Amino acid sequence: MTKEIKKLNLGAGEFKKDGYVNVDWQDLTKPDVKHDLNVLPYPFENNTFDLIEAFHVLEHLDKPFSIMSELHRILKPGAILIIKVPHFSRGFTHAEHSHGFDVTFPLYFNRNFTKSGYFGTDFKLKKLKLRWSAFIHLMPSMGYGKISLTLVKIVDFIFSFLANLSPNFCSRMWCFWVGGFEEIEFEFIAQK
Repeated sequence: MTKEIKKLNLGAGEFKKDGYVNVDWQDLTKPDVKHDLNVLPYPFENNTFDLIEAFHVLEHLDKPFSIMSELHRILKPGAILIIKVPHFSRGFTHAEHSHGFDVTFPLYFNRNFTKSGYFGTDFKLKKLKLRWSAFIHLMPSMGYGKISLTLVKIVDFIFSFLANLSPNFCSRMWCFWVGGFEEIEFEFIAQK
């Protein structure tokens, strides 16, 4: 008998995923669970999920650290949380973005980092990745042709590869030389 893996797609929008509980606040997207993600607690029991994905959601919410605590509550011990958010260097390109993020975000979930910055929930950072151009799929609707898209893909590959050799250096210095990075991805393990 195999154990069922419980997965949550937080802020699913138009990108609902099979095998996940898809949560969003809009009826228009027909989520499995309709819930305003700024309202805590979420309608799930403690230690429910093995995997939570929140792609381009946290930057829209009022209190990201409170949301991280709530996600910690509903994750099982050792479960995975994958978050994709705008890097601060391009974080405010959408009118409803309230927050930008950088490589220091994971530090606030480490009780050994600082007492004044620790937010009471422990996550271990498994992976951090910068992406120079995260929305290539939207570019054709913005008038980009095949040649332009190919060039953007090449530049994205090169810049993202180089940036991920040292994300800390990139976040502090290099990102301003290449026009900023659209996305930073964090993969956390819930420590309980």
